[in-house]
Amino acid sequence: MNKKNTQWEFSQLAKAVATVALVLASGHSLMAHAAETPVQGGTLNIALGSDTPIIDPSITGQSVTALIDRNVVDSLVGQAEDNRFTPWLAASWEVNDNHTDYVFHLRKDVTFSDGTPLNAEAVKYNLDRILDPKTTSSYSKSLLGPIKTITTPDAYTIAIHYDAPFAPLLQGLSLPYLGIQSPTYLKKTQNTTNTVVGSGPFILKSFVKGSGSQLTRRADYHWGPGYATHTGPAYLEAINFKYLPESSVRLGALTSGQVQAIDAIPPVNAKSVKSNAQLEVKTKENPGVVRVLYLNNSKGPLADVKVRQALLSATDAASAVKVAYFGTLKAADNVLGPQTQYYDPAVAKLGGFNLDKANTLLDEAGWKAKNAAGIRTKDGQPLTLEFVYDPSTLESSDVTLFQAVQFQVKKAGIDLKLVPVDSGGFTDRTNHNQYDVVSSFYVRAEPDILRTVLHSSYIPPKGSNYSQVSALDDKLTQAVGAPDAQRKQLYADIQRQTIEQAYVVPLAVPAYQLGISKKLHGVNWATNAKPNFYDAWLSH
Repeated sequence: MNKKNTQWEFSQLAKAVATVALVLASGHSLMAHAAETPVQGGTLNIALGSDTPIIDPSITGQSVTALIDRNVVDSLVGQAEDNRFTPWLAASWEVNDNHTDYVFHLRKDVTFSDGTPLNAEAVKYNLDRILDPKTTSSYSKSLLGPIKTITTPDAYTIAIHYDAPFAPLLQGLSLPYLGIQSPTYLKKTQNTTNTVVGSGPFILKSFVKGSGSQLTRRADYHWGPGYATHTGPAYLEAINFKYLPESSVRLGALTSGQVQAIDAIPPVNAKSVKSNAQLEVKTKENPGVVRVLYLNNSKGPLADVKVRQALLSATDAASAVKVAYFGTLKAADNVLGPQTQYYDPAVAKLGGFNLDKANTLLDEAGWKAKNAAGIRTKDGQPLTLEFVYDPSTLESSDVTLFQAVQFQVKKAGIDLKLVPVDSGGFTDRTNHNQYDVVSSFYVRAEPDILRTVLHSSYIPPKGSNYSQVSALDDKLTQAVGAPDAQRKQLYADIQRQTIEQAYVVPLAVPAYQLGISKKLHGVNWATNAKPNFYDAWLSH
């Protein structure tokens, strides 16, 4: 073989290989760029494990309502993932040094989806409606605090005044529960439980309890929050939220491609979802009040602090959480979660599982005898506690958690009777003080959330103080307007007293787990640990 020809052939081959490599590299770069470039259109289908009976965010504290309505109603201010506040409906605002006066300057180009303008009068109407005693808005009202006056100096300026300092207002205003709705719609609608009209990037087309919600994109939207990654209309053409309470059905819908996202990934399947090359799991640990048992200290056995403390000591939260959630959630050691401002880690040592201590406390409380079933008795009455809950607002793993606790406390001779009821039954039972124990969690980064669940102003039917506590009122009231260092100390005291007096039994630190198809991009998080879909898009 001619050496010169061989060298020429090798040279040509090297050039060809280099060209192919360049083409492949360019193609890969183009594909990567395409994958990162948002695409307009498409319908995002999301399967939810829990339902809500009410879609109006002003009259409920349901987290599912907040998830859906974040796409329909806008807020005066936004709060980014790093907790900074950003403009939204308010282009700017001023707050005086002692947090008694707030002045918001609104954008002048915002309209509701019914075509009416969003101005200062519209904002005032919404806030007045929430504060009106006729409106069943205990949670939204708690976010506003003790407002003295609301005025509108001009068409696009709104001023809020307090007699006493109220520091948490901006954080509350950033939440969907204080989202602004169309006054025109509200005035002509007697029952707003299944409709809402806002100024958000999507319009609520339909909401059916027990089925789901359909949202369509608003084409003229261009006033998104300051933390968003784009401006103008949403990328998605529509969002469908589907209520699929069965975890296996929900997971099957994701793996088969019928939906592109699910919440409440079944804990037993979490590892398989993470190992699926077509899927990924996004997790955000909730701030706020963790999943707790609220112990009704207004009547019955739980009026005795020793019985409450015994129930706390008889509960092995770490084991129960492991059984129920397969390592996907952490056990709670406080009434607040670690992601909450002023969370005090020192409180953890005040509680903890101690069966011997539980037995001693119950003996001291006079519950010494036991019946044939091993349940303690006093004056011939068994130590039975009714734990009332609404299964439609829970995942199956939550019920497993309750059953694990029920099994644990029976070892101390406590009969924790699980009583499932529907949403109407739950409201009726709690409003009429016909329960011993209930459970819930509340998501908010601001520790003022404790006022909502532990201040006597919010004892049912006025709110969610299911423990029926009044001893913390003074500290909770002081904390909302105190200087930062004093607020921190007050909330530390409140956390410590809540556990020492066993007003609640901490169980689990909730986390929002979103299982998604890798075709879904651009999902970010609100500070209430809920996914935002304004920046989201689907690759084709």
